[in-house]
Amino acid sequence: MTIYVNAKAGRNGNGTKEMPFRRINDAAKIAKAGDEVLVYPGIYREYVNPINAGTEDARITYRSVEPLGAVITGAEQLKSWVPYEGDVWVCRVKNSIFGDYNPYTTFIYGDWYFAKANKHSGCVYLNDKALYEAETLADCIKAEVYEYSWVPEDSLYKWYTEQDAEADETVIYANFRGADPNVENVEINVRRMCFFPKETGVSYITVSGFNINKAATTWAPPAAFQDAMIGPHWSKGWIIEDCDISNSKCSGIGLGKYYDPDNNHYFTTKYVKSPTQMERDAVCRGQYHGWLKEKVGSHIIRRNNIHHCEQGGIIGRMGGVFSIIEDNHIHHINNMMELGGAEIAGIKMHAAIDVTMRRNHIHHCTMGIWCDWEAQGTRISGNLLHDNQRPEFAKALPGGMMSQDLFVEVSHGPTLIDHNILLSDASLRIATQGVAMVHNLICGSLTEVGSGTGWRYTPYHIPHRTEVMGFMTFLHGDDRFYNNIFVQKWPTPATVAPGAFGEGPAPENRVVGTWLFDEYPSFDEWNSQFDFSKPANMMELEKVHFGHLPVWSEGNVYLAGAKAWSKDVNALVVDNTPADVKVELVEKDGKYYLDTNVYDFLGGFGGRMINTEVLGKAFEPEQYFENPDGTPIQFDSDYFGDHRGTEVIPGPFACAEAWKTREV
Repeated sequence: MTIYVNAKAGRNGNGTKEMPFRRINDAAKIAKAGDEVLVYPGIYREYVNPINAGTEDARITYRSVEPLGAVITGAEQLKSWVPYEGDVWVCRVKNSIFGDYNPYTTFIYGDWYFAKANKHSGCVYLNDKALYEAETLADCIKAEVYEYSWVPEDSLYKWYTEQDAEADETVIYANFRGADPNVENVEINVRRMCFFPKETGVSYITVSGFNINKAATTWAPPAAFQDAMIGPHWSKGWIIEDCDISNSKCSGIGLGKYYDPDNNHYFTTKYVKSPTQMERDAVCRGQYHGWLKEKVGSHIIRRNNIHHCEQGGIIGRMGGVFSIIEDNHIHHINNMMELGGAEIAGIKMHAAIDVTMRRNHIHHCTMGIWCDWEAQGTRISGNLLHDNQRPEFAKALPGGMMSQDLFVEVSHGPTLIDHNILLSDASLRIATQGVAMVHNLICGSLTEVGSGTGWRYTPYHIPHRTEVMGFMTFLHGDDRFYNNIFVQKWPTPATVAPGAFGEGPAPENRVVGTWLFDEYPSFDEWNSQFDFSKPANMMELEKVHFGHLPVWSEGNVYLAGAKAWSKDVNALVVDNTPADVKVELVEKDGKYYLDTNVYDFLGGFGGRMINTEVLGKAFEPEQYFENPDGTPIQFDSDYFGDHRGTEVIPGPFACAEAWKTREV
C-alpha cells in the first residue's frame, strides 16, 4: 500500500492520494510491512515515531517525493521577539509547548563529558545557523568572540535563557547582530528527536531523501541511552539514504544503545564504579537484551550529507554492528566547540563489529572516525579525510578532544585500514592493537602508540558474532603496515594537545612514519621467545605473555623526512625535504582533486600483492583480516575500484597516473 503525506493539503486526510495526511507521524501509525510512505515537499514540524516494523523482504519505506524537499525538523519558528537592549531581543515561550522535556532546562552532561556542563540541549537558529549560548545575559549583550570556536566570526551571535517560574515560561534572549528576528527565519529547538522509534525492535525501515534538522538531542555516551535526530533504536536492517542531516545539538544519526535504567550515566549519577567498568557491564547486559546478529544492526547509511552537529555525525554503541556506512559527506562536526568529551567525532562507534566504512568524505571535524572498543572486523576503506585538526587561532577547549583523521582505541582487532587518503596533521591515534594499514596515503603522524590503554580490559568476540569470547588488556603491537606512502607534510615539532580524558595538555608526536614501533619486535624476534622443543614453563613465560606483540612492516615509502621502523622490510626512504614534496587537495566546483608529485619519487619501486593470508590473524581474537562473511580479501582494487595488475605500487592508486584527472 502507498500512503501519502502532504503538509500543504487543505485539511488532514486518510493517507490516500486524494486525501493525504498532513503529518508523517499519522502515516507512521498505520504503515505496515511492504508499505511506502510518500511525503510531498513541505516543512514537517513533528516527531515521527514509527510503530510497526517491516521485514527483510517487505520493508517500510518513507520517501521524500522531491529529494530534500520534505523537511523534518525538531524546531519551531518564533516571530514574537521584542527589542531588549542594543542588538539583543527577547522572546517568551510557554513551557507547555515542550511537554515533559524542556531543552532550556536540560543541560548537556553525562558519562565521559569533560567540558563545563553549562550548555543546554536547546538552541536558537538564525537562518539555519546556530547561535552560541552565553552563560549570562551580560555576555549575550556584550557578544565577544568565543575563543574556542573554529568559526570565531559566527560566535558573535549569542543567546541566553532563563526561567520565569511564576509565569511557567522560558525566556530567551538573543543577539542577532542587527538582524530583525521577526523578519528573518528564527527557530528554536523544541523536540528531542525527529525520526526515532520510542520502542526497540522496529526493524527494516528505509528513510530516503529527507532534510532532517534542528533537534534538542542529549549527550550520548556508550553506557547511556543514545538518542539522535534519526536512528533505528536497537533494531535491525534500517536504510538511511540521500538525506541532509544537520544542526543536531549532539548527534545526527544514532546507531546505538537502548535505554537501560541500570546502565545509564551510572558514573555521573553514582560515581562508585568506573565508567570503563560500566562499559563492560553494557556489553554483557547487551547480550541479555538481545545483542545478537539476528536481532540488531546490519544497517546501511549511505549518500547522506551530515554536518554541523556538535557531538557526532554518526554515533553508536553496539547497535551499529554488521553495518555499512558508505559514500557519506560528513563535515563541520563540533566546530562551535561548546561541547567537549570523549564521544565527539564525524563517526564515533563503539563495538563496530564487522562494520564497513567506505568512500566517505570527512573533513573539518574534531575527529574524523573514532572506533572505540571492539573494532573487530572493522574495515575503513577508500575514505578521504582532511582538515580534521583544530585551527591554530582556536584555543583548546578544556575537556575537549584531540584531533586526527582516525582513532582506533582499546580494541584487539582485526581492524583493517586500507586505501584511504589521510591529509590531516595527525593521521591515526593508535591506542590499540591488531591494526593493519594497507595502501594508504598518510600525511600525518601516528600518535599514542603503546599508550592510552592502562588497565582497560576490553572484550573480544567470537569471529563475526556479538557473543563475547574473552576479555584482555592491551599488550600493543600486533600491527601491520604494507604498501603505504608516508609523507611529512606538516611541521615536526610536538604539538601541545588537550589531555585525552580531561587532564592537562600534553605534547603529541608529529613526526610521520612507523618509527614509533622501533622498540617492538619483529615476528621472528617475538616467536624466538617460545621454545617449542620442550614443555612450556608457565611462570617463565609470564613476562613474554605480557610483553609487546610483534609488528610487520613491508613495502612502504617514506618521503620528506617521514621515518621508517628500524626493522622495515623492502622500504623506500627518499632523502628529500617537505618543500620537495607536494600533496594538496584542490576544490573546484564542489569537487575535490589531488595535486601531488609523490609518485615522481617512486621510480620503479613496488611491493607484493597483499591479501588475507599475508596479514594473518589478529592475536587475541585469532581472527583473520577478512570480509564479514569470512571470505579472504585480495587487495587488487584501488581507491577508485580500478584493478591492480602484476605490478603493485604503494599508496591508494593502482597506477601513478590514475589520480590526475579524477575526483577523489
